[in-house]
Amino acid sequence: MAGNSQRRGAMRKTGTKKGMVVGSGGQRRKALKGKGPTPKAEERTAHPAARKAAAARKAADRTGAPRRGGASGKPGAAEIVAGRNAVVEALRAEVPVKALYVAERIDSDDRVREVLKIAAERSLPLLEAPRSELDRLTSGAVHQGLALTLPPYEYADPADLVKAAFDAGEVPLVVALDGITDPRNLGAVVRSAAAFGAHGVVVPERRSAGMTAGAWKTSAGAAARLPVAKATNMARALRAYQDAGLFVVGLDGAGDTDIAAARALDQPLCLVVGSEGAGMSRIVTETCDLVVRIPIVSSVESLNAGVAAGVALYEVTRARNGTESR
Repeated sequence: MAGNSQRRGAMRKTGTKKGMVVGSGGQRRKALKGKGPTPKAEERTAHPAARKAAAARKAADRTGAPRRGGASGKPGAAEIVAGRNAVVEALRAEVPVKALYVAERIDSDDRVREVLKIAAERSLPLLEAPRSELDRLTSGAVHQGLALTLPPYEYADPADLVKAAFDAGEVPLVVALDGITDPRNLGAVVRSAAAFGAHGVVVPERRSAGMTAGAWKTSAGAAARLPVAKATNMARALRAYQDAGLFVVGLDGAGDTDIAAARALDQPLCLVVGSEGAGMSRIVTETCDLVVRIPIVSSVESLNAGVAAGVALYEVTRARNGTESR
């Protein structure tokens, strides 16, 4: 039509053609751009898996389970036990449990069936959760569809151990650990202390093993009967025991005398055991009233803390029963 050629856009510019230009990738690049990978089912608000994950998180809050990364290492933090073998062993050792997590559609085997049986017998809180939730709870550990949350251990006060002994009309016997960082050694000492009638075990607040699941398992149930106290300062706690009338005896390979020859073992006593490598610290050694040794052959450098504590506690028991050393 006459005059239309003057209308804006009516005439195509020279050198252009209608449609997309080959090899350009498309002139509407933004419109062709993708929106990224499809979100996981648990991340879609309206998806059933997302609702289950949210319910599991709320259950974790109710049971005191940590929200991120399992045990944080902070005082009062819960601990996570993950993996089928670890969970079975923890339940067999009657480790206190806050909640048991089982993955949805878990492949059942003898361990899973045993876990579920123990959980039913002990009326443990049982929570079914997506595997993604277990991955988050255990910080990506190999959980095999099973995880436990343990409540924070309630430590006693060091003074309470002596008070309980005096209130019961018994001669106090306390075991103090200095520099023991292996939970299995702590559990072994707790087991020996309970077997030989000690009134408790004291550990320092820093640079020491705590009552973890490993310590509970090694104690073979003794941790449920024997209190473990935590001392802010071990040397200060030992001096407080001395003020309360206890004789503080330390174990060291370079001790003054053999433990079997010590004459104070039948008195109110605090037995101090150091680590296998470094032994007791200097300030703790200086605080002791007496440092004794366990005679061993020269080819053996030292005994681990669990064995040393058991031998020493046996000698204390013999002294208190009036049995002379042979």
